[in-house]
Amino acid sequence: MGRWIRVVALAALTLIGACAREPFSGTDIGGADYGRDFQLADHNGKARSLADFRGKAVVLFFGYTRCPDVCPTTMAEAALAVKSLGQDGERVQVLFVTLDPERDTPQLLARYVPAFHPGFLGLYGDRAATENVARDFKVFYQRQPGKTADAYALDHSAGTFVFDPSGKLRLYFGYGKGGDRLAHDLKLLLSESS
Repeated sequence: MGRWIRVVALAALTLIGACAREPFSGTDIGGADYGRDFQLADHNGKARSLADFRGKAVVLFFGYTRCPDVCPTTMAEAALAVKSLGQDGERVQVLFVTLDPERDTPQLLARYVPAFHPGFLGLYGDRAATENVARDFKVFYQRQPGKTADAYALDHSAGTFVFDPSGKLRLYFGYGKGGDRLAHDLKLLLSESS
């Protein structure tokens, strides 16, 4: 009888521990069969893949520098989240993948992306590499014509992907969730790997 009580008590404690775990603010997409890696260059010209950031939580956003609202808002929220983490912010890498490699040159990305936070990196590839990585992450984007050939806009998905420090895709944040919620989830992911 005593053994049975210990088994039930252990099961109850496990259940209580699972229920007490704080929920994520973002959508948990752990186990997704997409968005596993990328092969792009950073704005300094260095070839990059997800493995380069092992040990850090990675925040990955797709956009373009001429975006009037969604992209700068998302990048500002990511900067707020990283800053609010204090020392733990050094264990987070924010990556901005351009969907507009024709206009978003490495030089432009090198000015735009670190303006939000000096540790952020812009990533780019040629048109084929951009299409491949967007397809792999199920990111939609489409040109909308402007008044001139170079004045087009891009309609694009506005979500952010978050990887845990082991390199597993874990969360998806819809647009406008706020830097405080992103910071909350990053803190949870970082505590899992401590």
